[in-house]
Amino acid sequence: MNALVAAARAHGKRTVAHAATSGACTMALSADVDLVTHIPLDRPLDQADIARMAEGEKAVIPTLTMMEGTAAARGVPHAYQTARRNLAALHRAGIPLLAGTDANTQPGAPHHVPHGTSLHHELELLVDAGLTPAEALRSATTVPARVFGLTDRGAIAAGLRADLVLIDGDPLSDIHATRAIHRIWCGGAEHRPA
Repeated sequence: MNALVAAARAHGKRTVAHAATSGACTMALSADVDLVTHIPLDRPLDQADIARMAEGEKAVIPTLTMMEGTAAARGVPHAYQTARRNLAALHRAGIPLLAGTDANTQPGAPHHVPHGTSLHHELELLVDAGLTPAEALRSATTVPARVFGLTDRGAIAAGLRADLVLIDGDPLSDIHATRAIHRIWCGGAEHRPA
C-alpha cells in the first residue's frame, strides 16, 4: 500500500482506501492515504488514528448506509452503533466527512445499496449521527468539491457549473426534505426526476 500511495503521489493523484475495519484504517493511515472510505463496525477507532487524520488533513467517506446494511446482513445490527460512534468521534475532531453510499449491484457485496436514492438515507444517517442538516448537505456538495479539488462545482455561485436540485421543503429544518425532488439540473441541462 505504501508503494501504491507513493506512486499515486508521484503522478499527482489522490488516494482512497477502503477500510471497513479499524485495523484496515490504521494500515491506510500508515500508508498516508488521502481519503478513507467506510467507517469501522468492529471497534472504536484508535484515538491516535483520529489525531493522525486531523493532523494530516485526511477525509473520510463513512458510507453509513453500507455499514448499516452490512451489520444487518451479518446478523449483528448492533455493530452499526460502533460505526455511528466512530463517525461522531471523527466529526468532533473536525475531520472532513463526505457523503457516499458505496452503491452497488455487485454479486457477493456484503450489502446491495441502490444507486441514487441511497444518498437521501446517507444524509439522514449523517444527521442521526450528530451532523447538523447543513453539515450533512455540505458533505454532499462543497466538502467533496474542496477535497477532490473540483473548483468549478459544489456551490451555487456565478461561474460554477449549474448542478442544482430543487426540492419541495426545507432540508435545513428536516433533512428528509431532500427526498421531495421537484427539478434537477446537471451542468445547466434540466433532467426529469425519476
